[in-house]
Amino acid sequence: MTTTEFGRVDAENNVYVIEPNGERKVGQVPNVSAEEALAYFTKKFESLEGSVRLLEQRVAKKADADSISKTAAKLTVDLIDATAVGNLQSLRERVLSLAPKIQDLLNTKKEENKEEIAAAMAAREEIVAKVEALASGDLSKVMWKQVSATLTELFEAWQTAQKNGPRVPKGEADALWKRFQNSRNKLENAKRAYFAEAGNKAKLAKASKESIVKKAEELADKGADSVVEYRKLLDEWKSAGRTKNDDALWSRFKAAGDTIYAAKGEQVAAISATQADALAAKLLLLEEAKAIKPEADLAKAKQLLLSIQDRWEKAGRVSRNDMAKTEDKLRAIETSVKNAERDHWKASDPATKARKDDVTLKLEEAIAKLEAELAAATDKKKIVELTDALSARKAWLEVVSAAAK
Repeated sequence: MTTTEFGRVDAENNVYVIEPNGERKVGQVPNVSAEEALAYFTKKFESLEGSVRLLEQRVAKKADADSISKTAAKLTVDLIDATAVGNLQSLRERVLSLAPKIQDLLNTKKEENKEEIAAAMAAREEIVAKVEALASGDLSKVMWKQVSATLTELFEAWQTAQKNGPRVPKGEADALWKRFQNSRNKLENAKRAYFAEAGNKAKLAKASKESIVKKAEELADKGADSVVEYRKLLDEWKSAGRTKNDDALWSRFKAAGDTIYAAKGEQVAAISATQADALAAKLLLLEEAKAIKPEADLAKAKQLLLSIQDRWEKAGRVSRNDMAKTEDKLRAIETSVKNAERDHWKASDPATKARKDDVTLKLEEAIAKLEAELAAATDKKKIVELTDALSARKAWLEVVSAAAK
């Protein structure tokens, strides 16, 4: 038999770890020398000690608090009945001693988040204040080119803050954005009024409509896919105002539209024919899908659904009006199969709950064992050791329980 300060090996190569509250079997390594058997479990201890040392270094360097907290909780559990030979109690105490520092890191991170949010809100408040300052000035004397450029910069600054900054309270952010919008609208309205009063309305209308006609003629060359853009141009035409050359410009604009709508009509006709074929095929597939009964035979239901899905995609698209009686119904069938598969998985996995409660149960068992030993102990040194060990288990039971909520 081979014995060291923290472990021993018996004649059958059973390896035991020696701890303050007694020895505990950690495993057996047959067909090797006692020294080799002990060394195997000593290396496991060295690995655990390395993990503890790495945790201490991360705490000292103030690494991510959430990650450190999870690592500490896992190490606490791993060290309860660790299959290793070495001063395990020392490792447990080292991990436990880090708890206050880890909590400080968590508290600091929480405060830093508050500071980041406050800084982000202050930055947005500053942007809004600048826009409001522009809007509250004498708008009859401003240089509109400069004001527009400044307004664009402020808007881009807002978007950047919104995209790259931390998440801020929605209500407060919306209130600031409303103030921004109100000031921006006031500036835009004043800008339009300025140019109207300057006598440029007619010139702007003519230039606008000439531009609209040019865009429409360019869209006509693109065919049916330009209908939406053409309608937007029509809205722009209506709001551009009248010009002396309206009739000639309108004729060119309408001719471009006639070309686009003619192409669109041909496209719609072709799509309608294809969609009708797709609808007929999908309705037949839905009839076939009535045989899908996941509650009766899940494997058969999945196989049939897969076949139907493959043919469904090949059938093509149906019209938007037919979506409810095709796509929605297939989605419902897919959902029923998915739910049945999920329920089957849950019902067939009895280990799920066992894994969930394992950590808590181990801690509770360890606490009960220590309490019994403490009640029977008479030696003062032993009582102190058991009391410390018991306090450590209870402390980490609270940590583990809180992490599980």
